[in-house]
Amino acid sequence: MADVQTTLVLIKPDGVQRGLVGEIIGRLERRGLKIVGMKLLQIDEALANRHYEAHVGKPFFPGLVQFITSSPVAALAIQGKNSIEVVRQTMGATDPKAAGSGTVRGDLGLDIGRNLVHGSDSPEAAAHELTLFFGSDELVEWERSVEAWITE
Repeated sequence: MADVQTTLVLIKPDGVQRGLVGEIIGRLERRGLKIVGMKLLQIDEALANRHYEAHVGKPFFPGLVQFITSSPVAALAIQGKNSIEVVRQTMGATDPKAAGSGTVRGDLGLDIGRNLVHGSDSPEAAAHELTLFFGSDELVEWERSVEAWITE
């Protein structure tokens, strides 16, 4: 399949605490995306600093680290045709007030600081972020029997 990508999705502490993990995963799967890695983990400060390294020194950085380490997250490696773009469309705009109806953030979020999910924003970011959260032995390559019904 052309344009197959693997991307990182984090269901953030607010999504886990609100019991929305299944809802969010279901939305991604219904789009036709495939889970190739999944785990629940508690992010520590060192991992948070590596994940948010692009924001070090910004005024909101300490709050990001405090929030992402406050409770478990569900980490997903998601694969599919153009998965980075499809995941980002499914999530909606970063600010839930600006996110469209039918998106995770538009339907389930209210506040930019509690926007439920993270998704990699480029192939380079996906490659980097996946290595932060998954070892190569934690990703499972598998054939899905319905693939021909999802993409040409």
